[in-house]
Amino acid sequence: MESALATEILVNTTGKETRIALLENSILQELHVDRGSDRGTVGNVYLGKVVRVLPGMQAAFVEIGLERAAFLYVGDIFSPALEHKHDDDDDAVEEDPDLTVIEEQPAREVARPGQPLIQDLLTEGQEIVVQVAKDPIGTKGARVTTHITLPGRYLVFMPTVDHVGISRRIDRDKERRRLREFVDKNRPKGAGFIVRTICATQTNQTLKQDMNYLLAVWDKIQEAQKNRKAPAPLHLDHGLVLRTVRDAFHDDVDRMVVDTARVYEEVSSFMDEFSPSLKDKLHLYKGAEPIFDAFDVETQIARSTSRRVWLKSGGYLVIDQTEALVSVDVNSGKYVGNTSLEDTTLKINMEAVKEIVYQLRLRNIGGIIIIDFIDMDREQNRDKVYRAMEEECKKDRARTNVLKISELGLVQMTRKRVQEDLVRYLSESCMYCEGRGNLKSRQTLAFEIFRECQREAHKSPGKETLYVNTHPAVADVLYGEEFDTLELWEQKLGRRIVVRALQHLHPERYEVYAR
Repeated sequence: MESALATEILVNTTGKETRIALLENSILQELHVDRGSDRGTVGNVYLGKVVRVLPGMQAAFVEIGLERAAFLYVGDIFSPALEHKHDDDDDAVEEDPDLTVIEEQPAREVARPGQPLIQDLLTEGQEIVVQVAKDPIGTKGARVTTHITLPGRYLVFMPTVDHVGISRRIDRDKERRRLREFVDKNRPKGAGFIVRTICATQTNQTLKQDMNYLLAVWDKIQEAQKNRKAPAPLHLDHGLVLRTVRDAFHDDVDRMVVDTARVYEEVSSFMDEFSPSLKDKLHLYKGAEPIFDAFDVETQIARSTSRRVWLKSGGYLVIDQTEALVSVDVNSGKYVGNTSLEDTTLKINMEAVKEIVYQLRLRNIGGIIIIDFIDMDREQNRDKVYRAMEEECKKDRARTNVLKISELGLVQMTRKRVQEDLVRYLSESCMYCEGRGNLKSRQTLAFEIFRECQREAHKSPGKETLYVNTHPAVADVLYGEEFDTLELWEQKLGRRIVVRALQHLHPERYEVYAR
């Protein structure tokens, strides 16, 4: 087992699959997976074609060359006549981007005051430059915006926003003033930058180099727009590994360990240009066992995809994901406590708070989340759990909004969803239950078959035999515990019923026909 460090980034490459694990004190905090053919599109810039305008939804479908058309809300359309300068209240500025996603420009699902109608801004067949803000999720196409953001190592360039923003994590006033003055002096007119946390203490020369690099990228995008016909890509963001180096490999990371020589060389060359001072923290893993086994990551991944998650006290969580929302149920399980029921309940709920927020982050769960804590009688205990939930969510780089515990003992919250969650990405719907999580019981199917025999006998007078093709498990019930019922139906219908077990049939599928 490798020795543990405070913060580590592990990169595992297996064929076309690349996995990146972010560890804190040997505990898996984030897992990101790229399988080449379905790599993420967030951050990519496309020349798209408007294929449909929806006035009723104040949105439009834009063809950008992906499997499904992208979705563009009216509030995500840049309109020079409406674009306004921000004031210096940096509460409007997001924290640094997370491991793979730039979030400085929040997606707007509703129009801003005075925003023109979608039908006044776009027409079908129009070409438009857009950037992917959310990857396709489930049956939904990508979410796009015309507010382009180009991330560098130290800065984020916003060619459509006249604003300079400073990360809130840079808390020294003198440093904030220095950075703001330098960026404001050197930025193009009408464009803006966000200064990332890593900029603190960086020299003006370093910032200028990053600024020039981003401006060059924007020039290439504009030049590509002139020479291409929609739909077409104008700028593809770095792959998962290099995005991780750019966005997450900072001074507070103890080391980055890569298990493939090719990827190691790629990262090394990238760091020569963008972060040479950190190269001594980059290591090539040469162990015999898989890197995720050596760092005990595989077992943690397996736990992150389980429906039931055990707590140290003996309680457990049940996490269920549906199309509309995610529900988390907190249960006492094996924990019985040693004082009172209220104290026992409070302890389990407080322990559950940390695990819930951890699981949401690790699984990359977003959207609407409903948490059913164990009921507590005391108002002060409910407030304590709610405050703990708020504090834990502050550690999450994705935007969250937590409501107080309701009268039904439920916590309602939202978490920004940008990518497919981990469980859905690593799994697929069950071929038997089709994602429902359950199947009809064999007894239920047996009685359905008897009723279907009645229908078939009515439709086929004069036929002597009814044939039933069904899964072997159901056939066992018909010829076993329900054999008496089968004989009764033969007498009632005046027909012979022949049951045939076919292994290839879906457990819920059966066929009944007469001959």
